[in-house]
Amino acid sequence: MAVLGQKKAKQRLQRMLQHNRLAHAMLFLGPEGSGKLAMALVFAQTVLCEDKQTDEQGEIVACGKCRACVKSNKWIHPDIHFSFPTIGTNARSDQFLEHWRAMLNDHHYPTVHEWLQRIGAENKQGNINKEECLNIVRKLSLKTFEASHKILIIWMPEYLGKEGNRLLKLIEEPPAQTLFILVAENQELILNTILSRCQVVQFHSLSDEDIVEGLVEQRELSQEEAFGAAQLANGNFNEAMKLAVASENDNATLFLEWMRKCYKGHGVELVKWVENFAGVGRENQKFFLRYALHFMREYLLLFSTKDAARLRLREAEKKTAQNFLNIIGFQQVELIVTLLNQLSYHVERNANPKVLFLDASLQMHTFLRNRR
Repeated sequence: MAVLGQKKAKQRLQRMLQHNRLAHAMLFLGPEGSGKLAMALVFAQTVLCEDKQTDEQGEIVACGKCRACVKSNKWIHPDIHFSFPTIGTNARSDQFLEHWRAMLNDHHYPTVHEWLQRIGAENKQGNINKEECLNIVRKLSLKTFEASHKILIIWMPEYLGKEGNRLLKLIEEPPAQTLFILVAENQELILNTILSRCQVVQFHSLSDEDIVEGLVEQRELSQEEAFGAAQLANGNFNEAMKLAVASENDNATLFLEWMRKCYKGHGVELVKWVENFAGVGRENQKFFLRYALHFMREYLLLFSTKDAARLRLREAEKKTAQNFLNIIGFQQVELIVTLLNQLSYHVERNANPKVLFLDASLQMHTFLRNRR
């Protein structure tokens, strides 16, 4: 399991492994889709590996073959415990482990929204409750089953709320050979008393290059497809994977086609385009609008600087943007962006796509024909 990017975080964790000085409580903190959970899983496996190796860069890595690694890779190692937001009165993470393992088998960059929907939360609020905290205390009071350490990975400790007070003593004075790894996105939602007991390992948004590498290797995309998804993902690998799924629809081509038809204003052609587009599904419509907003942001940069080299667009898209310079002025950009944001809002709320996009197409025609 490879973790994308995060060189500084990896170096810090490597120093711990090489000097055998593991912090008993760590907080992996960073934005969504940056790879915090993936790193926690890799680090836990490496700590418990029975035959650690040294790679070509001199880094300590798990062998991937020993008894501990085989179990870690299936998320069933008895000395790696997981805690995460759940739903239901007195619910515990152990009751949802089957769903948890299924999610990790899909990928290691999940969002809490995806997780809660997977376990049927719908509009219910997830949390890590009193019963879960008591269960953590009970489990960690036991001896290790077969490894050198017990490891607890708490994913999204923001959902502990005040119940986190029940874990303070355990985190501050854990049983021997016990490691806590908290994986979080919002430091402000974590109790200060917990933060003060953890060593923070900072994660950052991924670079476009890291995301391209991950999509090419893990999703078998071409370099061009991966680059297009990376540009829209803003450093979030989870978002990039969603965009990659939608890559069968070339949003750049689709957007240019729509703009051309809007400029011409031919009613029959616009109706036909809208009818076809209404059938692509809500998720693809959302990705299309996200691309359109991204394109307009880059176009505004081009309009302001006239420097095409700075644009986060592919070469063909840069040419399209340059062609628009004679058609779209600054005030039109503002109107178009407002329209696209309104479309995104209504698509999210299941508005009728035919009515929505036909009306938007007519508005777009007016914008494009009235440069100011």
